[in-house]
Amino acid sequence: MAEAVAKGELLYKELTADIIVAALAVHNTLGCGLLEKVYENALVWELTLRKHKVLAQQEFRVTYRDKEVGVYYADLVVDGREGRGRS
Repeated sequence: MAEAVAKGELLYKELTADIIVAALAVHNTLGCGLLEKVYENALVWELTLRKHKVLAQQEFRVTYRDKEVGVYYADLVVDGREGRGRS
């Protein structure tokens, strides 16, 4: 995966493009200056309208060498993808 990122390749090219277009639609409609949660809610709705399955503030338990070391909350998980590759 690191090689792909270094080359500028995207892991989920079509999905990434759709998320960017949706984010721009939200920004163009709402403008700037609102709280992050407002944009998050609007983006969830925009992606839902575009037929994506979206989970907000999804919890992921982080383990290191078989020990849980923390919890990570992803802002959005779209179509079951958390945005990083798995080895």
